[in-house]
Amino acid sequence: MSIRTTTNTGIAVESDDESLTAGIQGPVLLHDHYLIEKLAQFNRERVPERIVHAKGAGAYGELVVTADVSKYTKAKLFQPGAKTASLVRFSTVAGEQGSPDTWRDPRGFAIKFYTEDGNYDLVGNNTPVFFIRDAIKFPDFIRSQKRLPGSGLRDHNMQWDFWTLRPETAHQVTWLMGDRGIPKNYRHMNGYGSHTYQWVNAEGERFWVKYHFRTDQGQDFLTQQEADALAGSDADAHRRDLWDAIEQGNFPSWTLHVQIMPVAEAQGYRFNPFDLTKVWSKKDYPLIEVGKWTLNRNPGNYFVDIEQAAFEPSNIVPGIGFSPDKMLLGRVFAYADAHRYRIGTNYAQLPPNEARAATVNSYSKEGAMRYHFNDPEVPVYAPNSFGGPHADPQAAGDLGVWDFDGTAVRAGYVQHAEDDDFVQAGTLVREVLDDEQRARLASNIVGHVLGGVSEPVLSRVFEYWKNVDPELGKAVEEGVRAGLDAQ
Repeated sequence: MSIRTTTNTGIAVESDDESLTAGIQGPVLLHDHYLIEKLAQFNRERVPERIVHAKGAGAYGELVVTADVSKYTKAKLFQPGAKTASLVRFSTVAGEQGSPDTWRDPRGFAIKFYTEDGNYDLVGNNTPVFFIRDAIKFPDFIRSQKRLPGSGLRDHNMQWDFWTLRPETAHQVTWLMGDRGIPKNYRHMNGYGSHTYQWVNAEGERFWVKYHFRTDQGQDFLTQQEADALAGSDADAHRRDLWDAIEQGNFPSWTLHVQIMPVAEAQGYRFNPFDLTKVWSKKDYPLIEVGKWTLNRNPGNYFVDIEQAAFEPSNIVPGIGFSPDKMLLGRVFAYADAHRYRIGTNYAQLPPNEARAATVNSYSKEGAMRYHFNDPEVPVYAPNSFGGPHADPQAAGDLGVWDFDGTAVRAGYVQHAEDDDFVQAGTLVREVLDDEQRARLASNIVGHVLGGVSEPVLSRVFEYWKNVDPELGKAVEEGVRAGLDAQ
């Protein structure tokens, strides 16, 4: 006997195929509850897509700590031998849900660790830097990368207008226009926490830290021509690759490293260590291995596990704290707020987001779609005299501690000796890239600029790249002018 169809409340359904009508050719009857339920549910199958990072893929996995970094942090997930279950979501940034995986774009690299002290979310990218360093510019930046309000088309002139008016973007744009701007797939790219965080050890000593997830598959990329072809033939190429690899038992892995800076060294470091547009030199602060992170299980349902997944930098656990990074502090508010709008105030109760290794004792109550609740004897306020939960400063982290001036100001970052918006971008071009990579970088820039950039933005583009590197700037201008002459 086949399984019977029911309504959402378990009532047997009379027909999967015909609506209830007044006679064969009469009107459809409103009291056909199953028809109404089916159509109404269909109309509500989707939640609003993310404003950024809308298109993505994800999987479950595990972090295994193979080294000893306990002298830097008391966080339990980073203690020797610790094994912590996790969920990751990879994504593009500017594209919508149906956009190709192979557009030139940074890739999101967001991980949720299910620790016994609560969920720890590390919400990063496949690049160690970002375009801007203050969250107040984030809406402006994202709008410049999306679509014109009139035509609804993406516009390169708008993109370059913003980039060239904000020279702090130069380092990230150099990454973007280079090989890492289009990774071969999600398995063949590195991930970075990008921000500077704080680690605290059991003795209360504090350190600044940056996270690096280095792919064990080796880094690889697509040329612009390969990416364009895939965008037309398989828009879901990266999602498909990740799914197929895990289904076949070819579990991708990354080795987690950190850079550690003693708190006392931050003030005198040659670059402001909290500026998201800058990296710390590995010569100054070498990589320290932490452990192996492996993805070994595909989602059971893409919508439930990945589309409803909510990552937020505000989720930190004891032994980890924030820093004076203004972008990080802005994201601490913005991400949780976005989730409340997109999937509801009780998003933390959804399967991918709920605490799996920690006990939740929260005074949050009610709200749309809530289904976890306390026993009626548990008070709904604090403090109380009836055995309800109470704050425990000894068990809690302190979110990070640092010295600052208490005067309210609107100002940029404290300038350090070598702080300049073009210095690290130039170093990347001259000292990190080889001749072939530099040639592809110039070619990618020229092709992108020829996609509709006009004066006065065009002249600023040439100046922008000459500030990064004179030879690169010259190659870009010559290539663009030759392309314009040929049009």
